[in-house]
Amino acid sequence: MWADVRAEAAAGRQVYVVCPLIEESEKLEVASAEETIERLAYGELRGLKLELLHGRMSSAEKEQVMNRFRSGETDVLVATTVIEVGVDVPNATIMVILDADRFGIAQLHQLRGRVGRGVHASRCWLVTTAKEADDQLIAESNPRIDALVESDDGFYLAEVDLELRGEGTLMNKEQKGRSDLKLASLRRDRELVELARDAAYEIVDADITLSKQPELRSELALFLKPEDEEFLFKN
Repeated sequence: MWADVRAEAAAGRQVYVVCPLIEESEKLEVASAEETIERLAYGELRGLKLELLHGRMSSAEKEQVMNRFRSGETDVLVATTVIEVGVDVPNATIMVILDADRFGIAQLHQLRGRVGRGVHASRCWLVTTAKEADDQLIAESNPRIDALVESDDGFYLAEVDLELRGEGTLMNKEQKGRSDLKLASLRRDRELVELARDAAYEIVDADITLSKQPELRSELALFLKPEDEEFLFKN
């Protein structure tokens, strides 16, 4: 992988290396940008021009670093997810995401979109942590990583993400975990949910107070709590 990075840099291309953390953590064995740039500068990428970019830097500092990267002065940009959106450098052809299993599908999909923006062939390396068993390193299968390798379709990846995270609840801000629906599933019954939504719009557009739908109004009164009504009104 690092040989690929060196080869691309020798060809005049540029590279992103993305880390989950800014600085090393005592609690988590996760790659940090500060530790990674030091290790690479004196190790695998010795001799290349590396720079650091993260969210704790001032706006002026970040802009200076990005300007040097855009102009081609920097070979490798070691960064956090601060580059997730709004970065467009067509000459960048490789992204290495360390401890990729620490990121969500949406983040990884956004990050890898930073390469492949020019005419040159591009690659994104998703590096995950291997576990040791019987003196051998075993890479565990990760459904999020598998999905990203399988597809670059944002809609499909959003479906996988919903499947893995869970639907969450309808009546509050919990966006993941167990659904509060008793029978229906937003994933399994999507077409039915869309039909029900369309029917609800028709009813409410014609009779916003439900004065002509006493049975439906009574059911809603039993089903909806005051806080649920407030949440729906705001959203």
